[in-house]
Amino acid sequence: MTDTALNPEDTDTAPCEEVTWPLQDIELAGLHWPAKYPTAGACPVLMLHGWLDNCLTFDRLAPSLAESRNVFGIDMAGHGHSGHRPSGQSYLLMDYVADLAELIAQHFAEGPEGRVDLVGHSLGGIVCVLYAAAFPEHVRSLVMIDSLGPISRPSADTIPQLRKAIKKRLAGSGKPVVYPDTRTAGKAREGGLSPLSTEAAMTLIPRNMKAVDGGYVWGTDPRLRHPSPIMLEETQVLASLAKLTTRALFIRAEHGLLAQREGWQPRLDAIPHLETITVAGGHHCHLDGDVEPVNHAIRAFINHDS
Repeated sequence: MTDTALNPEDTDTAPCEEVTWPLQDIELAGLHWPAKYPTAGACPVLMLHGWLDNCLTFDRLAPSLAESRNVFGIDMAGHGHSGHRPSGQSYLLMDYVADLAELIAQHFAEGPEGRVDLVGHSLGGIVCVLYAAAFPEHVRSLVMIDSLGPISRPSADTIPQLRKAIKKRLAGSGKPVVYPDTRTAGKAREGGLSPLSTEAAMTLIPRNMKAVDGGYVWGTDPRLRHPSPIMLEETQVLASLAKLTTRALFIRAEHGLLAQREGWQPRLDAIPHLETITVAGGHHCHLDGDVEPVNHAIRAFINHDS
């Protein structure tokens, strides 16, 4: 793990450091918010972002957790400043879980009791909950922000989903859009599945862009938009959640992506040690708008002795 000073002109984030973590087949990157007042024996906090985002999604949350804890935001493979999967590979959910397992084993195993606190938003929350279920001995507590386990599909969708994924892989990703500047790209990011304010979009955008002749293109791997070739059934999701023995907090956003969906109660019931709170805001309730309720809830939860 290496740290280099982050140029304050490059981002509006609180003081933090660029970090890289070499793994066997890929190098992950991220940011480290050092503890202001380190507490002996406090395990580190690892945070994983959502699909097509990057670790700066935690720009307004991480500083509030770094009073006494070392906080690390991870760019997942294909996102932000992290490496991309080799040609011929795709971005399977379980590979993200394997990345997290290797990251913790190689770079955080020497922490107190070899454990970490995990905070995940959206896709990052899905990755964190699966890792915590599989390796509970390495997780002290888990926070899921507008995230409650993997998206599932009925078994009848297995072959249609496989066909769609393979056809997209053969067709490729197409020509990238070139934006004249990052602000124009930010305007595009403000809309979409999870709308963002201009301020929130411009917090995320620079770390996901790269300069080319004529402007900027997305630096995120275009294969991230390809359909997954296989997905879990709901019975598999419930069985996975039932294996979670770690203390867990689910932060439900009033206007998040899960707010309008029904049928979540069996998932809530499946997790043995789950606390749930509801906060105002949308899918990015930890980044956009009044984030203090989210910050307060997470601080109180992960600082609880356990």
